[in-house]
Amino acid sequence: MSVAVRGISKTFGAVRALDDVDLTVERGTLAALLGPSGCGKTTLLRTIAGFETPDAGRVVLGGEDVTQRPLGKRDVGFVFQNYALFPHQTVAENIGFALAVRKRAAREIRNRVGELLDLVQLAGYEQRRPHELSGGQRQRVALARALAAEPAILLLDEPFGSLDAQVRKDLRRWLRVLHERAHVTTLLVTHDADEALEIADRIVVLRAGRVQQEGAPRRIYGEPANAFVMGFFGDVNAVRGDYATIYVRPGDFRIEARHFAHANPAAVERVLAIGPRTMLELVLTDGQRLTAELDGARAAALALQPGMTVYVEPTRFRAFERAAS
Repeated sequence: MSVAVRGISKTFGAVRALDDVDLTVERGTLAALLGPSGCGKTTLLRTIAGFETPDAGRVVLGGEDVTQRPLGKRDVGFVFQNYALFPHQTVAENIGFALAVRKRAAREIRNRVGELLDLVQLAGYEQRRPHELSGGQRQRVALARALAAEPAILLLDEPFGSLDAQVRKDLRRWLRVLHERAHVTTLLVTHDADEALEIADRIVVLRAGRVQQEGAPRRIYGEPANAFVMGFFGDVNAVRGDYATIYVRPGDFRIEARHFAHANPAAVERVLAIGPRTMLELVLTDGQRLTAELDGARAAALALQPGMTVYVEPTRFRAFERAAS
């Protein structure tokens, strides 16, 4: 089922959480809603689900206007960051809860729970209770519960936000596989740019309640619409020139020990080896500071040391009128 919002606005007191948002997510797509805290991404997800009613605009699911339709009749599954599992119920009872409420037959519930336990790789855990599971396992149970009633749309509100880094990496790869097997349109709220780039078919970047850019991950990263979008995907240097400010990622510099055409001299202030990469803090002659990144072998070949002078030129950059668009 496709998801579309048209001219959605939502205000909480003096705060405009969503400001005339237009968005379309095609059926079967995994889309990431990306942005900093307070940008409106969770409010947008909750408005699509039916937890919030917009002040203006429409929510259209599968071609039908559902703006005034209650939460229980929108054919969506919702997964919260804090799992929201019932502590007194077993894993099987948690997963089958929605089906039990709908008065489905006990055999149908058992079969569906068994299918989902296999899908989320928790077969054999059906009699455990939430406190007996790890954080990653609890989140998988929450996902299985959301899928139990076979929703057409799955909405995930920062589902991995409370987990440690390695578990997050493992689960986001697993989520990509789950999405492909479940054949459901998925919207994932996250503030983690790497997470969005790794698993999403489309990324929607929000700021202050407005969509800044949407598109395929490769395009969002390689062709950012403004400096805010570019800066959200890792560190960016803002280099002031005579006519414009250019924005350069740390890895997009050519650095040499000798002068070459169009290069600018820079003093090496700090050299920091991080695994196979080396980070440099440089200071141009006009006082501007740069952060550059080199392959460790290249840095070793240049024999980089604090205090030496190197010559720098951007190999790839973007130019924008303002740092905030």
